[in-house]
Amino acid sequence: MILYTERLLLEPSDHSKDEQVLDYVLRNRDFLREWDPVRTADYYTLEAQRDLVAGDLQQMAAGQLAKFWIYKREEPARIIGSIALSNIVRGVFLSCHLGYRLDHEEVSKGFMTEALAGVIQYAFDELKLHRIEANIMPRNAASFKVVEKLRFADEGLARKYLKINGEWEDHVHMVLLNDKVE
Repeated sequence: MILYTERLLLEPSDHSKDEQVLDYVLRNRDFLREWDPVRTADYYTLEAQRDLVAGDLQQMAAGQLAKFWIYKREEPARIIGSIALSNIVRGVFLSCHLGYRLDHEEVSKGFMTEALAGVIQYAFDELKLHRIEANIMPRNAASFKVVEKLRFADEGLARKYLKINGEWEDHVHMVLLNDKVE
């Protein structure tokens, strides 16, 4: 399912985008280093990106992931970011983790807030999730600004939560609840 916002297209991951995905990760290699796990040189190859997309497709087919590549409507062949609802759990939990990344050339233009609003609506209205959890490093002011605009609430600090760029990093647990789910 393609999601449409005022300025953006959010397209689900598939193999037709493998080369665009590689272009995106190469363009943003230095910019994303501070926020990503340590990447080996082979991560920046088409083969590795194809393998990652294949893994995404398996998780999507199993209902454990919803991943979208972000495009500007006027540039429908150039990825400017991604959003993933991962670790989707059903049953009494109805929850997922939220991850997102944006091209270094597109920050501070409101694109991520707009894209996330569309994905949140999809998560709540289509997937019928109750809870979306975003874990953010305390120094990531831009990310906090985005989730605060979208009314995520701070549920506390998770110490040494994820190994990012070679270091165990604290993360603030930000949560958005869907009050429409019974």
